[in-house]
Amino acid sequence: MEQLLLLIFLPLVGAIITAFTGKSAKIVSTIFSVVSLVLTLVVACNFIPNANTQFEVNLPWIADLGINFHAGIDGISMLVVLLTNLLVPIIILSSYKHDYKNPAAFYALILFMQTGLLLVFTALDAFLFYIGWEAALIPIYFICAIWGGKDRIRINMKFFVYTIAGSLFMLMGIIYLYLQNPAHNFDIQAFYALNLDSAQQGWIFWAFFIAFAIKMPIFPFHTWQPDTYTAAPAQGTMLLSGIMLKMGIYGVIRWLLPIVPAGVHDWGQLAIILSIIGIVYASLIAFTQKDAKRLVAYSSIAHVGLIAAGIFAFNQQGMQGAMVQMLSHGINVVGLFFVLDIIFSRVKTNKIEELGGIAKVAPQLAIAFLIIVLGTVALPGTNGFIGEFLLLMGVYNYGIWAAAIAGLTIIFGAVYMLRMYQNVMLGQTNSLTITFTDIKGTEKLVLYTICALIIVMGVYPKPILHLTEASVQHLLEQVNQKLNTVN
Repeated sequence: MEQLLLLIFLPLVGAIITAFTGKSAKIVSTIFSVVSLVLTLVVACNFIPNANTQFEVNLPWIADLGINFHAGIDGISMLVVLLTNLLVPIIILSSYKHDYKNPAAFYALILFMQTGLLLVFTALDAFLFYIGWEAALIPIYFICAIWGGKDRIRINMKFFVYTIAGSLFMLMGIIYLYLQNPAHNFDIQAFYALNLDSAQQGWIFWAFFIAFAIKMPIFPFHTWQPDTYTAAPAQGTMLLSGIMLKMGIYGVIRWLLPIVPAGVHDWGQLAIILSIIGIVYASLIAFTQKDAKRLVAYSSIAHVGLIAAGIFAFNQQGMQGAMVQMLSHGINVVGLFFVLDIIFSRVKTNKIEELGGIAKVAPQLAIAFLIIVLGTVALPGTNGFIGEFLLLMGVYNYGIWAAAIAGLTIIFGAVYMLRMYQNVMLGQTNSLTITFTDIKGTEKLVLYTICALIIVMGVYPKPILHLTEASVQHLLEQVNQKLNTVN
C-alpha cells in the first residue's frame, strides 16, 4: 500500500518542489523522475505476474458519495506504469539542450502530468480515474500553449475542446453507471457486476468510446493530433505521443470491455472498421508530408489504429499484441521525435526536402535514427515486430480481410519511414547540413538508451509477455462470462 501511494504521489511532491527551484529545476525534476523509475523497478520486481490486483490501496475519500481512493496494480496496469516512469526521465533528459523560459514551471508541469497519468493507470474507482484523466490534460495544455510554436493558441484550443468534450461524454457514462449501481459507489468491480441490457450497454459504449477514441486518436476523431504534435514543444509532443495516447488504449481495456461487453459485441465491428480506415488514411497522408514531424504524427495514428483493431478483435493474441505495442510504440515514437528535435535544434527546420547528407557529418545520430526507424517499421529482431505480429495475428483470427487491410500499415510504414530516412540522412550535404554536428552528452545517453530498449525487447520479449499474460487472460474470461450472461 505504501509503495503504491509513494509511486503515485512522489512526482506530485517533485512538481511542487521543482516549481520553486528556479534555474536548477532541470536537475531537480531529473532526480525525482529517476527516483520514480527506480521505485517502479522495485515494485515490478516484487510484482507477481498473476491475475490478482496487488499493492492495493482503498481509503475513504468522499464517503457520502461512495468515492474511495481505490488504486492497485495488475499486469496490465504494471506495463503502462512502467512505460510512464521509464519515459518521463528520458523526456526530461532530452530537454537538456533547450533553454526554456521559466524552466521551473515547465518541469513542474511534466511531473504534475506524470501524477495524473499514474492515477489513470492505477485507479480502481471511476471517480478517481476521471480525476486522473482531467489532471493529466491540464499540464500538457499549458506546456503546449506556453512553449509551443506559432499559432499554438488556436491549435491547442482545438485540442482542449476535443478532449474536454470527450471527457464530458465519459463523465455522463460514469454518472449513469453510478446511478445504476445498488451500492452507490464508483468501485470498478461494482461496475463490472452491473447487469445492463444491450441498449444500455450500447449508450455507455459510445459515451466511453468517444472519450477514448479522441485521446488515442482513432479516425475520425484524430483531426486535433497532427497540428498539436507539430506545434507542441518537442517534450510536449513526446508526452502526448509516448504516454498520453496510451490513456485511451488503457481505458478501452480496463473500463470499456469489462463494463459493457454486449455494447462491444454490438459496436466493436464498427470500431475495427474505423481503426482500419485510420490505418490506411493516415498512411496515405503520411506519404504526402513534407515536414518530418507531421509525417511521424500521421505514422502514430496508423500504429494506434492497428493497436485498437487488435483490442476490438478481442482475442488473446490481439490483446497481448496491444500490450507489447503500447510499450514499443511509446519508446519508438519518443525516439523519433527526439531525433527530429535534434535536427531542428541544429538547422532550424524539419522540412524533408531541405535536409540530406546528415549521415556523413553525424554518423552516430544516423545509426541511432536507423535503429529507431527499423523498430518503428517492425523489422524482426526489434521491439516493433513482436507487437505488430501479435496484433495482425489477432486481427486475422477476427477476419482475414480485416488483417489483409490492416497489414498495409507495415508495408506503407516501411515505405514512407525509410524514404524519409533516405532523404534526411543520406545523399549529399547542403548548405544547411554541412555544418551539422554529431550527438553528444545527454543526446547520446537518451538515444543509446532507446536503441538498447528497441533491441533488447525485440530479441527477448518474454518478460513483457509474461508480465501481462495472466491479467489479459483473466480479463478475456471475465468479459466472455459476462457476455454469456447478457445473451
